[in-house]
Amino acid sequence: MRVIALKTLREFWRLYPSAEASLQAWNREVEKEDWDTPAKVRARYPSASILRYNRAVFNIKSNDFRLVVYINYPYRVVYIRFVGTHSEYDRIDAERV
Repeated sequence: MRVIALKTLREFWRLYPSAEASLQAWNREVEKEDWDTPAKVRARYPSASILRYNRAVFNIKSNDFRLVVYINYPYRVVYIRFVGTHSEYDRIDAERV
């Protein structure tokens, strides 16, 4: 998979340095994947939430942070749409970001 908007992740871990290692690990793992269906996302990340509109939510750093992505399955591209704390996540509509 190709991950778009890594700058968003970098900016986030500048604010929350404890998230850096987990976000980098997530990125390395996802770049090796070949997801063409939501089922393949769940097979790799059973705790991920699959939402409407090709969105997925990942728990980062033992569920300390949330990462919302949009996945373009035919083109194998993952777009970072949001990364934040749980309280920040609670204030967004994950299906619309």
